[in-house]
Amino acid sequence: MNPSPEKQSAQDRAKEKLSKDYTRPREVPLLFGKAFILGAADVVPGVSGGTMALILGIYKRMLNAIKSVDVTAIRQLLTFQLAAVFARVHWRFGITLGLGIFSALVFFTRVVPLPVYMYSDPELIYGLFFGLIAGSIVLLLLALGQFNWKIGLAIAAGTLIGFQIVTLVPTDTPDHPLFLILTGMLSISALVLPGISGSFILLILRKYDTILGSIGMLGGPQTVEALFILVPFGIGVVFGLGAFARILSWLLDRYYVVTLCILIGFMAGSLYIIWPFQERTFVPSERPQLVSVDSGLARMAAESEPTLRAPQYLVLGEVVNPDAPEAEQEVEVIVVKNQLIASVPFVPQLAQAETDERLSAGRSAVFRGYSMMLTGLAAVLLLGFVSRKMGGDTL
Repeated sequence: MNPSPEKQSAQDRAKEKLSKDYTRPREVPLLFGKAFILGAADVVPGVSGGTMALILGIYKRMLNAIKSVDVTAIRQLLTFQLAAVFARVHWRFGITLGLGIFSALVFFTRVVPLPVYMYSDPELIYGLFFGLIAGSIVLLLLALGQFNWKIGLAIAAGTLIGFQIVTLVPTDTPDHPLFLILTGMLSISALVLPGISGSFILLILRKYDTILGSIGMLGGPQTVEALFILVPFGIGVVFGLGAFARILSWLLDRYYVVTLCILIGFMAGSLYIIWPFQERTFVPSERPQLVSVDSGLARMAAESEPTLRAPQYLVLGEVVNPDAPEAEQEVEVIVVKNQLIASVPFVPQLAQAETDERLSAGRSAVFRGYSMMLTGLAAVLLLGFVSRKMGGDTL
């Protein structure tokens, strides 16, 4: 059944609006804030940046901004037709989005180490994101406005695929530039695929600590070393972003309902790994290095204790040259990283919570987890209600 002329005209106007960059200067602070939240979500394994973009109402604009950088735009750039490039590419939206995401990545790796809180207070962090994602699933189901066996089958298929992805076992992988390019292409899929976590893809490929650690090293004495990791990774991100955005946009244009149902399934499948109460299994990964006995790292190692409540800890070894003058003595410091290899959800029993070693803080952890779940659920439902009233973006 063809849509009415009025409805078709409204759809055409909406498409025309999305095909142009209508970002205004007064909108930049709010857009930057949304991008910052999106970047924060990308730091947490299991949480999808695409889901956050959907919740924050910038999903369609993001896809169209990525698509605006096409062959024509590149040809215009190479022939120095700068006015045509600026008219074609959604550069105001793209630059603001990119700066917001990058600022969040730097902030949550150097200023507020979010990965540390994921170990020390996992119920708090994952509880919030579980609620946000569960709420967004509810909103998308309501947006469908219909349900039949085909829709149910598509959602079930998406859930199964999402579940299989989030339960993959992390494996050892090389640091070769070509593999880093591939890693960038796969992990950036999370920005355009709701339910698929780029950070979790990095965990599966054993590159989560490598990439976040390299970002944290920027601006310091190890900047060059970090760039050898980040440059090929960034190349993969650029190519992957362009490819996935075009594929997903094409699917949404031609198979809207089926694609939306599969994406809902992806998000539902990811809830398995985002459930705040998990029995997590870690294996230590050791990296020894020699430092001066008077160095700050040696002093930190002397005060460090082995723990599974942090991404890493230090172990102070023996002085390797005890006969040398004290100023020249060196000591071995071992950096031990806790690598996640398995995560199985469980339902905590309040009566046994205080003695349950799987919880970070007994009953308090249970209350924090459930309260943050409810907070996230309420926040996204409220945001969805306000967005509908204001005519905000949906999938």
